[in-house]
Amino acid sequence: MHEAPLMLCAGEALTDLIHQGNEQWMSRTGGSVWNVARALAVLGERTAFAGAISCDRFGDALWAASEAVGLDLRLLQRVRRSPLLAVVEQGEPPSYFFVGDDAADLHFDPAALPAGWSGALRWAHFGGISLAREPLAARLVAMAGQLKAQGVAISYDPNYRNLMDERYAPTLERMAALADVIKVSDDDLRGLFPGLGLDEALQRLRAFNPAGMCLLTRGGQGASLFHGARRCDARAPKVDVVDTVGAGDASVAGLLHSLARHPDRPLQAHLHAALAAGSAACLQAGATPPQPDAMQRLFELL
Repeated sequence: MHEAPLMLCAGEALTDLIHQGNEQWMSRTGGSVWNVARALAVLGERTAFAGAISCDRFGDALWAASEAVGLDLRLLQRVRRSPLLAVVEQGEPPSYFFVGDDAADLHFDPAALPAGWSGALRWAHFGGISLAREPLAARLVAMAGQLKAQGVAISYDPNYRNLMDERYAPTLERMAALADVIKVSDDDLRGLFPGLGLDEALQRLRAFNPAGMCLLTRGGQGASLFHGARRCDARAPKVDVVDTVGAGDASVAGLLHSLARHPDRPLQAHLHAALAAGSAACLQAGATPPQPDAMQRLFELL
């Protein structure tokens, strides 16, 4: 019998279909919230993923990959609906679209979760396209509010995608206001606040929750961590990059891992943990969770 999870990631798990040229396609398991869940599990956190996946081979792959890293599967639901697919036509500049108007993820049912499922939780992470797909989004926002009310700390990464139009604005404001930790990239800010400069967009986001912690990542330009009036900055450690896919999700996991295990660390050390996890993820192909030994080695270099 598994011990009760201390961390929860709730949202989408999906399949990326990536164009390889000549009408050849490769499938990879993915989804930003699910990536964070797997990274937390690999880093040794008792983590559950809450969401719904299909009953076909795509769902089987997501289930197997969840099981392989030790995720608590008691909150993962199987639904006889089509899989959610992200069709990636090209990587740079990104060109993609989603297939799944009535896909399995939309049928996640919080009311069907086992009794007492949230009793031991300390952190819950939300974000990704799950918060832009109704009716799932409303259920997850309500779940986040309920968990916050019972004392669970909330983490939120909007992870901007092109389906987050003006209808997403109320969700952005509500989740940012709830969150103890917000993670956002410079590209996210450009998408979420079109027409604004990065500094003004960041100020707009932080105004929803001035006391919250905010991690801003800027790719190869490093990252900043804000908490109230405090700010620290750092560059990521230099690594031989294999693939940057999933690095942002890994940085979220690294920060949450640091906050959970070392709550008394200075702000700068929490930022270093986030950067070390993101860089460790870049050492492997695909959205592969960072390995703990690689993360620790890179953390010690900062």
